[in-house]
Amino acid sequence: MPNGTDEDRPWPEELRLRPGGQALAVLFDNGETFEFPAEFLRVESPSAEVKGHGKGQEITVPGKRNVRITQIEPVGNYAVRLVFSDGHMTGLFSWSYLLEIGRKQSSLWQAYLERLRQQGLSRD
Repeated sequence: MPNGTDEDRPWPEELRLRPGGQALAVLFDNGETFEFPAEFLRVESPSAEVKGHGKGQEITVPGKRNVRITQIEPVGNYAVRLVFSDGHMTGLFSWSYLLEIGRKQSSLWQAYLERLRQQGLSRD
């Protein structure tokens, strides 16, 4: 499903919610695939609640180990809104954002775990 503006940008061909809402699998048309745990997507939500309103205002969100994705809502032809079991639903996950965090998933996750440790917070 090309976006019509940038033929070189990978475009999602499939989004599949895993049973129980524990993860979201995304397949892009360039062959890249990512499996995102719900906890990872929740703590990396592009919402103001998590990212703040500017550089340096990011918030470390603890206690999301057992969060699940309960709903996926399309937003135009550029993003999805994920609804989480804790009620969070304000982040719009654009295709480019999903691609970016997919490619950086390991380093983003390690950085999150380190922030939790430094701030004395827990995943539980």
